Amino acid sequence: MNLYIIIALLIIAMLLIITNIRIVPQSHAVIIERLGTYVATWQTGLHVKAPFIDRIANRVSLKEKVLDFPPQPVITKDNVTMKIDTVVYMQITDPKLYSYGVENPMTAIENLSATTLRNIIGELELDATLTSRDVINSKMRSILDEATDPWGIKVNRVEVKNIMPPEAIREAMEKQMRAERERREKILIAEGQKQSEILVAEGKKQAAILEAEAEKQAAILRAEAEKEAKMRRAEGEAQAIREVQKATADGLAMIRDAGADDKVIKLRSLEALEKAANGQATKLIVPADFQNLAGVVSAISEVAKK
Repeated sequence: MNLYIIIALLIIAMLLIITNIRIVPQSHAVIIERLGTYVATWQTGLHVKAPFIDRIANRVSLKEKVLDFPPQPVITKDNVTMKIDTVVYMQITDPKLYSYGVENPMTAIENLSATTLRNIIGELELDATLTSRDVINSKMRSILDEATDPWGIKVNRVEVKNIMPPEAIREAMEKQMRAERERREKILIAEGQKQSEILVAEGKKQAAILEAEAEKQAAILRAEAEKEAKMRRAEGEAQAIREVQKATADGLAMIRDAGADDKVIKLRSLEALEKAANGQATKLIVPADFQNLAGVVSAISEVAKK
């Protein structure tokens, strides 16, 4: 009989031990209370609690959590009411503070997020609110992280998921965007026409410059040609004069050598002038000795009498 009692007691003891063995999985923690008082925080691994006096007060997941709160109504600095939807990424860093720091931590974070968001948006105007998401995210993360630190919670990120202005504001913004696009289109068209006119004017300018340069070169070439022609004509006339003078001088020298007097010389000169006049020359160069026409005529008469 005693043996059965001992076996029964051993079985009961084994059942008590087995039922009080707990395994804490990865990224989890367990809060243990003894007679209603916090005793320890079990981390990952195998643990055994004292039966009847120890109890598991809370099981905490240490993984990062995503809290997607419903849209919150907020009022901007210029009195525009809108709704903003935020997402909070948080992680429990101290299971004890999380369990005993605040009642219902998720509700506390939601309310804190809503009030913080209203305070931040209340300092911004509508346009700044729509274009300052990074500023809103950074301010909210900093404020929430500081406020939730006594609760054993770390706020890693806060993201503004959606901003929903009133319908009238959305319509006005769409009209403004359409007007802005039309304005940019007109500016681009005007810039294109301006560039086109500038290019056309530049082309005409270049054409006029090239035409003027060509006319200048042609005028220079014509002047050079005319100059060259005049020089050639002058050289030909000078050569002719030299040849006439040389021939006249040679003839006079021969006459003098033959013993002729001045009258005969003048007559021969006149005959040479007559021959020169019968040629194809358009100009006749009269020597200086023939300037006194009366003397020439008298000389011819005297020679005829003899």
